[in-house]
Amino acid sequence: MTVTNKHSGTNVHEIADGIYRINTPVQIEGIEGGFSFNQYLIVDDEPLIFHTGPRKMFPLVREAVASVMPVEQLRYISFSHVESDECGSLNEWLAVAPQSLPLCGMVAAMVSIGDMADRPPRALMDGEILSLGRHCVRWLDAPHLPHSWECGFLMEEKTRTLLCGDLFTQPGSDHPPLTETDILGPSEASRHEMDYFSHTKNARELLEKLALTKPTTLACMHGSAWSGDGANLLRALADELCS
Repeated sequence: MTVTNKHSGTNVHEIADGIYRINTPVQIEGIEGGFSFNQYLIVDDEPLIFHTGPRKMFPLVREAVASVMPVEQLRYISFSHVESDECGSLNEWLAVAPQSLPLCGMVAAMVSIGDMADRPPRALMDGEILSLGRHCVRWLDAPHLPHSWECGFLMEEKTRTLLCGDLFTQPGSDHPPLTETDILGPSEASRHEMDYFSHTKNARELLEKLALTKPTTLACMHGSAWSGDGANLLRALADELCS
């Protein structure tokens, strides 16, 4: 793990071949033990970052990306849904990476990003695959899982890494970059306390759709990334949500 900013504690760690977790621990009033924000950088012929971080965090994330590759070479700025920590600094990234485009699902492009972004988005249909070079990503629509109509995720096919956004959110600011220990228990405790899921009726169906991709790494937006049998863990989450 490389610390790229000693003041904030922002750090970078390669969690899979060519995929880097950028992590910034934060202290938030009312959240005991703090919190963390992750972005995931896929380095390839057409590099991609998933999540931008909040707008005010942009200098820290930019500094971290620059420790791995030139920021101006970014090609795609992607995210799960429209929310500050997902795409708050989208336009800042578009400004520093002149060839970059927003990458999102069809619904996000239609209802938000086509208007909010400084350049038109590259919108992916459900199941559509986009090649980045050695890596390729598949967009998976997941409306309202855990929240927002436009919600979806990216599956990186080569490394079996599911960029799973707010699923398995773990509270706290001090997490290993990659773990094989339990993340379902802490994330479920956080869900019961904060109730940030939408309680959509088709949660099990959507989680089964994700499980069928057979991920071996879950790239969580908050807390550690996780290594193991991702299909089983996604089905265990479905059991919890539907119990």
